[in-house]
Amino acid sequence: MLYFIPAWYQQNKWRESEQSWHMRRMHTEFDDTVKQVQMFYRNGMRDFKILLLSHTPNFRHFLHRQGVFHAPYWSCFDSIQEVERKKAEVFSFHNLNWPDEIEFVYTPFVVVAYLHYEKYAEINFGEAGNPIEVSMYTQGVVSRKNIYDDRGFVSSTEVYENGNIVYTDYLKENGITKFREYASNGRVEINANSNTYFVMNADEKSRREFKKLQYDSISEVIAEVMEAHLEESDDNDIFCIAMHELNALVMKDYIEKKKCILSFYGERYRIKEHPEGRELVKKSGYIITDSEATSRYLKRDMEVELDKIIDISPYDSRMDFGISQQLTVQNILVPVDNLPEVRFKLLMVELAKYVTTNENARVHIFTRNATYGLPDRLLNNIADIVEEAGYDRGMVIPDEAEDTTAENEFVDADEQQTVKFTVDQCVDELSVSKCIREQRIMVDMRHNPDLYLQINCISSAIPQLVRRETQYILNGGNGFVIKDFGRIPAALDYFLGTLSNWNQAKVHSYEIGQKFTTKKLLEKWKNVMTSLEN
Repeated sequence: MLYFIPAWYQQNKWRESEQSWHMRRMHTEFDDTVKQVQMFYRNGMRDFKILLLSHTPNFRHFLHRQGVFHAPYWSCFDSIQEVERKKAEVFSFHNLNWPDEIEFVYTPFVVVAYLHYEKYAEINFGEAGNPIEVSMYTQGVVSRKNIYDDRGFVSSTEVYENGNIVYTDYLKENGITKFREYASNGRVEINANSNTYFVMNADEKSRREFKKLQYDSISEVIAEVMEAHLEESDDNDIFCIAMHELNALVMKDYIEKKKCILSFYGERYRIKEHPEGRELVKKSGYIITDSEATSRYLKRDMEVELDKIIDISPYDSRMDFGISQQLTVQNILVPVDNLPEVRFKLLMVELAKYVTTNENARVHIFTRNATYGLPDRLLNNIADIVEEAGYDRGMVIPDEAEDTTAENEFVDADEQQTVKFTVDQCVDELSVSKCIREQRIMVDMRHNPDLYLQINCISSAIPQLVRRETQYILNGGNGFVIKDFGRIPAALDYFLGTLSNWNQAKVHSYEIGQKFTTKKLLEKWKNVMTSLEN
């Protein structure tokens, strides 16, 4: 059996990142484990199971969003809370025990309950329309929050004093408290009248008592239950651990005892920031990284030579040539997150120089940062940069005088300003893929190009201009490696000025993409697991 231990945590806490349907998603849910589970789920190459360490009362909805709803899993908190329900259930907040004179007010976002004209509660809903949280109020100040499991019961309740959380109770399905976690010091108290947890052996479960009734942190509780679960594992089982400080805390004693793969993903766990992780890397059976760049950084930060290490992309290539050829404009995708200010200014000036010579060119500034107001700030900054360089700021932000033109006043279409710069604010992978389908070329001048964007570029067969050569680009084939920013306009004109060069890059993108199909990635996984088994 192959076990995946994911790093699906909310701000380094033992809890899921589920949020209300009306809130803007501030981060992507996609990571290495999501893709690994998707590959094994859809191809059935090997039996697997997810080992979930976090408190995730809405985990079924997460699996549904990722397209792996029936993926098998074991939940540590389900074992602690002795939860026996498996399926999500439809339940209504009307079925809760409300006072007789309660009045519900339906807003566009939440449902507010009033009792005698005072706010009594506020009901928040998840993306599937299920109640996920009911906040209770006393004299206008929150006093309690009930967190609901999508299987139809209260999973935990947070108690507040003067608007500040005091403790959290984690409950059984029948409402009995299992343990209490104090917010001030993280101390945990086990309910002496319900001091057992489930231990799974195949499809059978048994109960085991906690070793103590008081723990210094919830991490100790999770580690104890996880230890009991691992006792039932087979010697041939393989554990793929997403490297994260919480996972390292629980699994550090088992990485050498079990057949373990450590999975490194981007900036999530850098050895230079976690030097204690060096020993874990040395003890692991194999290391999997998401890219050559991550492998390079890991080898540099380690003090010993790494033999069993391989980069396996968490993204597979799928030929989808997009719709850029059907558009009358030529969109240029420009990622700017973490781009140094000096390079940002140089890049904007060169792009402004190019769009003045190509009337069909449009620059799409790409960011995964979901901060409110960021697009306006970016455009104002770009307008100042191009104006300082001697170009018309109207290509970034139209003149206010034009916006206030009377409705019945005729304006010649040839005299209207054309905005050449826009901002695409994409957080999740679905919005990123949709955006890329409309792009004609990508210009990524960061030190390490975005892995997901590069895979999407070869899948959509669009050329790339980057600063560093990677396995996703053939210099002079499906793009150029550019160190001198002054070469950007000429490189853009090479691909956008004539269709023959763009089509040739399309052929090279297709050939490179064949190296990163699901079949090729699974072959790499098979080699890793064969190495561990032998």
